[in-house]
Amino acid sequence: MRAAWLGVFFLTLAWSAIHPRDYPTWVLEVAPAVIGLAILAFTYNSFRLTPLLYGLILAHCVVLMVGGHYTYAQVPLFDYLKPVFGWERNNYDKLGHFMQGFVPAIIAREILVRKAVVASAGWRNLFIVSICLAFSAFYELIEWWVALATGTGAEAFLGTQGYIWDTQSDMAWALSGAIAGLVILSGLHDRQLARLRPG
Repeated sequence: MRAAWLGVFFLTLAWSAIHPRDYPTWVLEVAPAVIGLAILAFTYNSFRLTPLLYGLILAHCVVLMVGGHYTYAQVPLFDYLKPVFGWERNNYDKLGHFMQGFVPAIIAREILVRKAVVASAGWRNLFIVSICLAFSAFYELIEWWVALATGTGAEAFLGTQGYIWDTQSDMAWALSGAIAGLVILSGLHDRQLARLRPG
């Protein structure tokens, strides 16, 4: 499993790095995936995750690397989908922000459950959603700081495509992703957590 995971990661990373639309944007978009890989490698022996979570993290990394290659506003598949759904813009960035809630929700859940941080499932879910929203808001701040630092060159990274409510919409997608992740995956996640040694 580990070899397959790494194979998919590095093959996608290599493809993503070949003639991306904009190299500075590629670096900004792909950096979280590379940082995530480093964290997973560092914690692999001391805090091994569930197979579900490793799979989700890989899927999120692929989304980041595809977005880095094309820029989020120009992913071809979502250009093809625009007339099908009547979209006025390329909505790949919304998939990215949905994943920004969906995957971190299970990351936060795994840590909170395994470290027994919160006993009540209800309070735990509230904390998880709050963590995901805070992470999403912090990412929007990063986008703002990049825009201030680089000026017009940040347009590809921001991916607003002229939509004035892009920041609020991004956070709403992350919120919906976090809630969806908890609703859909909590049962499977609990079964996999039960098979892990305490961490």
